Amino acid sequence: MQAAVSESRRETGGPGVDRSEGFGERLLGVLLDREHEMPPHLIAPLVAEEVGRIGGREVSILLQGYEQLVLVPLPGRGLVVGEHEPVDDSAAGRAFLRATTMEVRQADGVRMYLPLLDGSDQVGVLAVTLDTVDDHDRRLLRRLASLVADMIVTKDAFTDQFFLARRRAPMSVSAEIQWSLLPPLTMTTPQVAVAGILEPAYNIAGDSFDYALNDDILHVAVIDAMGHDLGATAMATMVVGAYRHARRAGTALSEMYTSMDRTVAEQFGPEQFVTAQMLRLDVGTGKLQWVNAGHPAPLLIRGHDVVQRLEGPTTLPVGFGGDEPQVMELMLQRGDRVLCFTDGLVEEHQTGAQQFGEEQFIDCVRRVVCNQDNVRASVRSLSHTLKRERGGNTSDDATLFLIEWRGGTADHLATL
Repeated sequence: MQAAVSESRRETGGPGVDRSEGFGERLLGVLLDREHEMPPHLIAPLVAEEVGRIGGREVSILLQGYEQLVLVPLPGRGLVVGEHEPVDDSAAGRAFLRATTMEVRQADGVRMYLPLLDGSDQVGVLAVTLDTVDDHDRRLLRRLASLVADMIVTKDAFTDQFFLARRRAPMSVSAEIQWSLLPPLTMTTPQVAVAGILEPAYNIAGDSFDYALNDDILHVAVIDAMGHDLGATAMATMVVGAYRHARRAGTALSEMYTSMDRTVAEQFGPEQFVTAQMLRLDVGTGKLQWVNAGHPAPLLIRGHDVVQRLEGPTTLPVGFGGDEPQVMELMLQRGDRVLCFTDGLVEEHQTGAQQFGEEQFIDCVRRVVCNQDNVRASVRSLSHTLKRERGGNTSDDATLFLIEWRGGTADHLATL
């Protein structure tokens, strides 16, 4: 009898704690156990097999294309490689943009589209068909999709497989460099959300952005290097590197300019420059600070309207040896958004014609961003709307970066 009790406790971990392996744990555990040594090309067949264990079939992994117009099927053994899915008009696109599972009833069952989320960045969508769907299926597939997203992001660092699947047009050397430099395009936490987009996706050169959430401080930089060639890309790369170095060294916001300025001046000479906007947001209190080095002023969006430009004293662009910039401050209200952008969005014009202009730009922001809840969907929709209204022209780099302050705390995520 005593031996039986001891055996029971070994299996359950003591009274009231069940540590036995259930079906769901076994299913997901296979991925966890093998993930660290899994070659990238074997992710597809393993995922297809795992989905098959719960009765799923017709598995597709859809990755976002660089221009964010379509979701592109990933080729691989065991996967169904169908047509591209439009982001704007498909169940897969809605799952992608809303970061939520979509279910479509079909004659032979239910087609499920599950967002592939990694740190809230939408990697793509996992699609699978089941005869019927219950809450257990939904829970397992949702968690499976999370693991698949983690695997794709992890393996992406040492394979071209996912990059090549997402690329739908020839990409310039400049764009190759810039895309490799960027952080995830989206980050979402209970306190703050950010999203960015760059155009032209396959020929971006001098524009870039960077951000980091360190404890309760969100650090953001948006830059625009002079020119539209490899020289502009080299400057942008060095400026982002100098910004990251200063940020990680705990440099004050106003002093970051000096570090970035010195880098450009020493490496590129007195006639080259980069405009820059650096911001810090305390996600606990909503205190926003920013400095401006010759960059367009960000817009403050509050209550479904653009209420002001975040203007203030500016210093010279990075590389011109300007004075230390003055730090501006503003207390945000919950739900406030701050939209940063580069001048390519307002200066676009055909030869002899007027520039698109900031007033038209703000009008588009009011129509698009102010009426959407999701930051990722907002910047994507705004970028595509602006391109259409400029007659499809993007002769200069055009970058958007949106910050939404939500307030509150995320401490509940650290407790069971």
